[in-house]
Amino acid sequence: MTDPLSQHPSHVQWAHAVLRVFAGAVIMQHGVQKLLGLLGGHAAAVGTLSWTGGIIETIGGALVIIGLCTRISAFIMSGEMAVAYFKFHAPRGFWPVLNHGEVPVLLCFIFLYLAATGPGPFSLDWLLARRRPRHVMSRG
Repeated sequence: MTDPLSQHPSHVQWAHAVLRVFAGAVIMQHGVQKLLGLLGGHAAAVGTLSWTGGIIETIGGALVIIGLCTRISAFIMSGEMAVAYFKFHAPRGFWPVLNHGEVPVLLCFIFLYLAATGPGPFSLDWLLARRRPRHVMSRG
């Protein structure tokens, strides 16, 4: 399967890379708040739901930033953001702007998009795929 972004002009590839890096950085910041108490956060107790979320956000965010295991990391974090929204925000009201759930909703759909489209050409996934030897009988 070819990378769908490789067929687009370079400005689309750069925009995709910038979206991937910044979404990964935003979620990684939330992760280090939960795990280490940095950036104004409080370290969650080991084994709690917040601690588990911190692990997913820190490791997954770092992987998405560098573009390694991007599809699976983004898929897991999309699900995590959906859980965060419905568990912590939706009970406070329907509209994300009123229940302060804008960030999890946006990140959920950004990560779902990245899971579907992949990391793009400015990533370790792309670089590793280019270095992989092609089989004699493969197409392309």
